[in-house]
Amino acid sequence: MAAAVGVAAALAGSPPARTSLSLFSLADRVALVTGGHRGIGLEMALALAEAGAVVYCLDLPTQPDSDWLKVQDYVAKLPVSEQNLKGRLEYIAGDVTDQKAMWAAAESIAAREGKINICMANAGILHGCDCLEYSAEDFRKVLDVNASGVLFTAQAAGRQMERLGIPGSIILTASISGSITNPTQHLLAYNASKSAVLQMARSMACELAPKGIRVNSISPGYIVSEMTRGAFLQTGLEARLSAQNPMGRFGRTDELRGIALWLASDASTFCTGTDIKVDGGQCAW
Repeated sequence: MAAAVGVAAALAGSPPARTSLSLFSLADRVALVTGGHRGIGLEMALALAEAGAVVYCLDLPTQPDSDWLKVQDYVAKLPVSEQNLKGRLEYIAGDVTDQKAMWAAAESIAAREGKINICMANAGILHGCDCLEYSAEDFRKVLDVNASGVLFTAQAAGRQMERLGIPGSIILTASISGSITNPTQHLLAYNASKSAVLQMARSMACELAPKGIRVNSISPGYIVSEMTRGAFLQTGLEARLSAQNPMGRFGRTDELRGIALWLASDASTFCTGTDIKVDGGQCAW
């Protein structure tokens, strides 16, 4: 039985202790983050590492670039906290569309670290085209990365969590484009793929809950990252897109750190099958 916390601890006469923030600690946790070479993936990976996790960033490049190495060095030089957190970043090359390779990557991480507690299936691509002109090749490519790749990643980590009896957390990066259609944006394949991710999270959550594995999704709104910068920051387009949410601006990648940390940690142990929108209120209109 878990130790009493909160009001229950107070009523039980437990020694007074500040436990709220400790719920977010990821000390001794191991995470896999796909698309972790840059953008949202790297931002989330850094947040997990700061909270004490060993984080494996998986992406297509054979070797990480200088920016990723700077972030790795930043983590290595973090001051030791009162909780003696010792997070670190590791990089591995991989292709999320290769199911067997993803399963092998997760197995290798578990063999090296003894566990996988957290998985962030974040790798994705963006491609726009008029719906009546979308080629079969381009459509399949988007779904291959954004839907199949998410499934293969979640499977890879989930298989190790099940094998080792770990009550893990799997987090899928969806998008508000999976719930709404963005005005003026011709993103048929992207929207369809992200809608698939939402249903994938719900379905996996129900199936894996008896195994102690939680599955949730995050739906960002317009977040400026390396992937989206060229599409969003065009002349005239920035103002139109920013006006689509009540806050009147684009989001930053660092504004996803909090929700990623909450879902990855013990602060969210009763949350599964849920999609959380971080969109500046765009879906509230």
